[in-house]
Amino acid sequence: MALGTLDWFIVGVFFLIVLSIGWAASKTAGKSSSEFFLGGRGMPWWLLGISMVACTFSADTPNLVTGMVRENGVSKNWAWWAFLITGMVTVFIYAKLWRRSNVMTDLGFYELRYSGKAAAFLRGFRSIYLGLFFNVLIMGTVTLAAIKIGAVMLNLQPWQTVVGASLVVVIYASLGGLKGVIWADFFQYSVAMFGAVLAAVVAVRQPEVGGLKALLTHPALQDKLSFVPEFTDPAVFVPLLIIPVAVQWWAVWYPGAEPGGGGYIAQRMLAAKDEKNAIGATLLFNFAHYALRPWPWIIVALASMVIYPDLQSIGREFPAITSEYLRDDVAYPVMLSKLGPGWLGLVVASIIAAYMSTIGTHLNWGSSYVVNDFYKRFVRPDASEKDMVLMGRISTVLLMVLAGVLSLLFLEDATQAFNILLLSGAGSGLIYLLRWFWWRINAWTEVVAMIVATINAVILVFWVDDLWLAHSFGGVYPLPAGYADMGAKALSGTVFPIKLIIAVVVTTVAWIATTLLTKPESTETLRSFYRLTRPGGPGWKKVVEEARADGDMIDEKDHGVPWEMPIQILLVFVGCVVIYSSLFSIGSFVYQRPLTGIAMAVVAVVGTYFLFTSFKKVRAN
Repeated sequence: MALGTLDWFIVGVFFLIVLSIGWAASKTAGKSSSEFFLGGRGMPWWLLGISMVACTFSADTPNLVTGMVRENGVSKNWAWWAFLITGMVTVFIYAKLWRRSNVMTDLGFYELRYSGKAAAFLRGFRSIYLGLFFNVLIMGTVTLAAIKIGAVMLNLQPWQTVVGASLVVVIYASLGGLKGVIWADFFQYSVAMFGAVLAAVVAVRQPEVGGLKALLTHPALQDKLSFVPEFTDPAVFVPLLIIPVAVQWWAVWYPGAEPGGGGYIAQRMLAAKDEKNAIGATLLFNFAHYALRPWPWIIVALASMVIYPDLQSIGREFPAITSEYLRDDVAYPVMLSKLGPGWLGLVVASIIAAYMSTIGTHLNWGSSYVVNDFYKRFVRPDASEKDMVLMGRISTVLLMVLAGVLSLLFLEDATQAFNILLLSGAGSGLIYLLRWFWWRINAWTEVVAMIVATINAVILVFWVDDLWLAHSFGGVYPLPAGYADMGAKALSGTVFPIKLIIAVVVTTVAWIATTLLTKPESTETLRSFYRLTRPGGPGWKKVVEEARADGDMIDEKDHGVPWEMPIQILLVFVGCVVIYSSLFSIGSFVYQRPLTGIAMAVVAVVGTYFLFTSFKKVRAN
């Protein structure tokens, strides 16, 4: 379908506003590397929180959620809903620690917490591994979604979509730095959320659907609507709920949901005015990310199952979609094709906004690693602020080019990349939680975990036969009846939790053994880190007591004050209750169950009151 004059006008105005934001921010972005990568460390909580959620609201996220719902129902979303626990841990425990560290990037943490050649290697290697390879993979999946949307809605060739979608974002991200990205995120998130809600409204009004009530009572959807998986079948609820909630949130490193915070989430916390703004930003992010956003996408996914019950029905109506891109995740852009003139332009602009907010953040975040943690640290230690800003802009362009090539030549669907990302970080998550609170963890702990996790991912994804794995673990892991006759894709999804557990166990055993068999960090490094970040707790008792014996009161600011961890853990629990209650309250109203929705809303309100009254007991500057 083609965009009309009004549609193109709306898209053009959107591009003009975004470019204007980048141009306005460029006046200060070039002053220093701190301005370019951290916005001068003076950003408010509400702006940072919206920026975080805008980044995670990418063009591939609705596609990913649609694919999950079509394949396994609404309850499949626990694969990412479980990461809320990680988010609340970051809000109430780690946000203030990150802000206290005062590093330029979260990779700077390595040479703050560790010392010697191992720490330098860790920082340098991960600057390229995460900032270049891992970051490009993420941007590639987002660009892949843009390719599918362009093919369905505008009949564009993949290369046309890649060039058109990336050009504007590269301009404003390289001009305005983080401040330009954050202000653009604020505008783009507003547009993206409006477009998502509009798409849901249009989807349920399609003649084949017949309204929301008809959608929810449609026979084909009755086994797809539940918020939680069916508890009578372990083969369903164990992989869809138990493993994500019991294991995945703490054991897996995943961008945007790193245990303890990291990546662009840490970048936003480091850019905050102070600790309170860092905490407020991450709290707002988690509420908007988990409670507000999912339901418009879920509604569209459910409606797509009525109109297009299988992939063949999509392929017949959209023959331009090639077989390599014809997956369940393509159903979301297919549904957007139902929009009329004017509305189509708004939704296209909203998708472009979602794409650009994510890509803009990843470009600035990735280039911050390349420049601060590799170029400045290892290539040109004497680089001036002007040189670093220039390198930031050059690396921004390079990262976008690589992401475009990857999306065009290698990736096929969002779920594929999601699984690879989960496995490559499996088992390392616990380190990111403990390294702040246990003095014994050292640089070799992280080096070994990173290497073993990567090897695990490669072996489990590319070498291990899924059917063999299912037969091997069928006696100890619940598998559905007839799994031996499943197609390759269905079987892969069934055995993925087994792969995740294997990766977690192997990596965890490897890094714990490494920690206990290698020397701890130097006394000077440990004391310096503690004095700066003041994590407290029994995990640092040995270091604190030895320092006091030497006359060094490294805990002077907190001496005699009770450890805050018990109240922080309580706040984490209540925060999860509040946001999950909000999520399912909205879902209950969508499902036309008002009493349940009201009850959930009451729980959320009471929990919120408790959070804000109890939070005063947690000290933050």
